[in-house]
Amino acid sequence: MATTLAPLKPPAQRRLPQTWLWRLQSLLSAYLPLLLMAFLAAGTWWLVKNTPLLDGPTEPVPPRHVPDYRMQGFELQRFDKAGTLRFRIEGSEMRHYPDTDTVEIDQVRLRAFGNDGSLTLATAKRALGNGDGSELQLLGEVTVQRFETGKDGQLAEAPRLQVQGEFLHAFLNRELLRSHLPVRLLYAGGDINARGFEYDHPSGKLSFSGRSTARIEPRAPRP
Repeated sequence: MATTLAPLKPPAQRRLPQTWLWRLQSLLSAYLPLLLMAFLAAGTWWLVKNTPLLDGPTEPVPPRHVPDYRMQGFELQRFDKAGTLRFRIEGSEMRHYPDTDTVEIDQVRLRAFGNDGSLTLATAKRALGNGDGSELQLLGEVTVQRFETGKDGQLAEAPRLQVQGEFLHAFLNRELLRSHLPVRLLYAGGDINARGFEYDHPSGKLSFSGRSTARIEPRAPRP
């Protein structure tokens, strides 16, 4: 009787142990595309967020206190509605500051005319004023001379008021002179040293502040 032999089983293959380096390579090969996509997405988001828009809104930049223009050897004139010259300002250099709309003038010379035709002359080492020059603060070696007009409309030969000091605030449209620092005034034959003063030409009022001293020369008797 013949016997049938069972087929021989192939020998079992031994599984080689997987090293940690091989496992790392497998993980990288499986997740590398996903990591690259995530990195590219993050980079695109950062570029979009930090790229300025051409026509988009921008944050306002605070103005700096620097001059936007300079003028040397200049002359500034101001006329009223009737075309009458009210004041003229000259200087060696003028600087305009746009953040405050003010001007700074070196070696300033002022010539101002009152409504009644009176004349005010002033000089100083420096001046600070508003944009149109109608208000000036004179600084350093300030001298002011005020000439009145007579009944015939002519200017007097000698000034009625003279001011000397280191500071003077002139309001040209209001014809007002003021100082909170010591000044010397020559007025109506008197020599006055005051801690401060104010002269309002339309009303003719001259007032002093602080301790003041005055020396009045007696008038010569009429013959």
